[in-house]
Amino acid sequence: MPKLNFDWHTARNHVAASDPKMAAVIAASADLPLTLRRLKTPYHGLARAIVYQQLSGKAAGTIFGRVLDLFEGRDLDPATLLRMKPEKLRKAGLSANKLRALQDLSRRTLDGQVPGFAALGKLEDEVIIERLTQVHGVGRWTVEMLLIFQLGRPDVLPVADLGVRKGLMLAHGMKSLPAASTLQRKAKAWAPFRTVGSWYCWRACEL
Repeated sequence: MPKLNFDWHTARNHVAASDPKMAAVIAASADLPLTLRRLKTPYHGLARAIVYQQLSGKAAGTIFGRVLDLFEGRDLDPATLLRMKPEKLRKAGLSANKLRALQDLSRRTLDGQVPGFAALGKLEDEVIIERLTQVHGVGRWTVEMLLIFQLGRPDVLPVADLGVRKGLMLAHGMKSLPAASTLQRKAKAWAPFRTVGSWYCWRACEL
């Protein structure tokens, strides 16, 4: 089981002390800490994210399952995917754009631009974001989710995430969704643990 790169309790207490309005959310859901859900490789994680884009969880899960079935019990890997006929992958339910994205991800993985977790772990957040968003179909939000849920980085603030914005709105009693600039300003107090503040924004949406 992969571990966070920081102490959760220290980070949680810091966010609570720096933002009294978030402290109430933290008090109500302190027994729900962030746990990492690392997949086998960053390639696997990004491939899954590409398939899931703009689809409901059930539909995306069905398509991703069909893609995995094409590997006949073997691990998802870039070389095998690139050898597959495009028609075979399209029949699994992939759109033309997602097929192109998976092929680009596969090529960039093979040439080392998308390395393994050990190599990514040595890079700064923004370096990882800059590198991985060069893959067709992979945006900043997708990489931020990888940083949070697979690498366990402490100071990630996904300003484009609807749940984080809504959670801040609810916690702070705002009348409308905050703009990205407002979220960034409010979240300055959470640093260097903005991942934890984001996590409790998601929890605020559930309370």
